[in-house]
Formats: sequence, C-alpha cells, structure tokens
Amino acid sequence: MKVLIAYDSVSAAQLTAKVAEQIGTALKENGIDFDSSHVKDVDASKVKDYDSVLVGGPTMAFRATKDVTQFLDKLPKGEFSGKSAAAFDTQAQSRLSGSAAKAIDGKLKKLGFNIIAAPLIVYVEGKMNQMNLKTGELDKAKTWAQEIAKTLSK
Repeated sequence: MKVLIAYDSVSAAQLTAKVAEQIGTALKENGIDFDSSHVKDVDASKVKDYDSVLVGGPTMAFRATKDVTQFLDKLPKGEFSGKSAAAFDTQAQSRLSGSAAKAIDGKLKKLGFNIIAAPLIVYVEGKMNQMNLKTGELDKAKTWAQEIAKTLSK
C-alpha cells in the first residue's frame, strides 16, 4: 500500500504543510508507506502508481488554490478506477469561507477515485500573516489519518 499526500501551502507559517506532515506521521505510525510533496513537485503521470491519494490545500478566496486546481486538472481522467482518495484543507472558521476540501473532493470523484473519507477541514485563526492552527486541529488531522489508515489496511 502506497499513499501520495499532495498539498499546497501558501502562508509563511506553512500551516497546510504542517497538516500534511501530521497526516503522514499518522499513516507511518499505522504501517502505511507514503510520499508527501507540494503539488507543484508531483509528476501527474506518476499519480496512477499510488494506491491512494490525499490532496489538500488552503481555502483561498472561497476555493482551492490555483496550484491545487492545476494539479488536479493535469491528472489523466479514467486512470484511477480502484484507487482511493480523500481531501483536506485549512481555512478560517466562518460560514462564508468556502471550502477547498469540498471542491477537491468533487474533482477527485470526477477523476474516478473512490472517496474513502469525508473531507477534513482544519481550522486556522489569527490575522493575515500571523495565522495559526486552532487548538486541537492537528489532533483532528491525526485522527482523520488514522481512520484512513484503518480503511486502507482492510
């Protein structure tokens, strides 16, 4: 079982990268082999070599970032039957914030992936350029990844 964690992280604090790292740590603790990389560094033609793909990024202007969208748009349609996936994002907690994770989840479904977990939304707080993960959010990401590991191990 090999998992790809592909993410974008745009803030100086690299909050989404920290979430991706936490997800990877939880997978490793549960015996799941993974690669983790910024979406710009992922060769789209190699994604089909993974059993599962976890894609995430920050919610910016109510949606996924341009880099995440471009990454997903490069993935060849029809090559992911039997492959699993899930989405995650970081965002401010607001009913008006939108959700990158929900958009990523929809694109993954359209590409033919079997979605194995509800999108993970990790909340951030603070002012621009001084954002932090809210207390308990990395624990939430760890629990989400542990559930994915259980699903993948079946």
